[in-house]
Amino acid sequence: MTAAPAARPPLRCIVTGARHGIGAAIAERLASGGDTVVGIDIEPGSGPTRIVAADLADPASRASGFERGLAALGGVDVLVNAAGVFREGGVLTSTPADWAPVWAVDLEAPLDLMRLAAAVMAPAGFGRIVNITSVHARVGSRESIAYDVAKAGLEAATRSAALDLAGHGVLVNAVAPGFVRTRMSMLPDGRDETETDAFLATYVEGGRLPLGRPASPAEIAESVVFLTGRGNTYITGQVLTIDGGLTATF
Repeated sequence: MTAAPAARPPLRCIVTGARHGIGAAIAERLASGGDTVVGIDIEPGSGPTRIVAADLADPASRASGFERGLAALGGVDVLVNAAGVFREGGVLTSTPADWAPVWAVDLEAPLDLMRLAAAVMAPAGFGRIVNITSVHARVGSRESIAYDVAKAGLEAATRSAALDLAGHGVLVNAVAPGFVRTRMSMLPDGRDETETDAFLATYVEGGRLPLGRPASPAEIAESVVFLTGRGNTYITGQVLTIDGGLTATF
């Protein structure tokens, strides 16, 4: 009689932006699969995921947040950079002072956290890093210059880190969502952009969004969980676009 294989220990996961939206969905999905999760978020609070409060835009605060998460987990096997901010502004209507806060959270913070996590993962010979980017990395949008640049830069950093870490058992990938119903899709008047007449006319009735609806955060989380798991043994340096067919058309 063949003995059953020994159960593998749960993966130790750090997820940024874990209080809301895509980050929360990823943290909850990882935990429901048996992994151990600590979130890093600027908003403290209680819930299904343990949250370490830190300001990712501040180098000292994010380093402290990472170290506290590392201590709580006893190590780290998985890093998911899901935190993000958006500030409207184009090349004619914004300045470097407007761009810097976006880049601090959306580009500098995930690069720095990859550096910190890689220093732990590489000696252990195992690790999974997933960066949440956006379709904005490959297709531009008016009045979104800081966000577009940040997401494009993060995808480039994903490829570079994947090459640096390939010989250490650490796989690095990105997931690029399209329209997702989160706090970021809320307009100043309280409406979700995916429920406006303009969105419906262009993307649903006009066919720009082939599946005809935005994604839920849980739909993004499913693919992230695969990329972070032990079952992913040969995917690295890649960007998985999850956009309902948005970038497949013109």
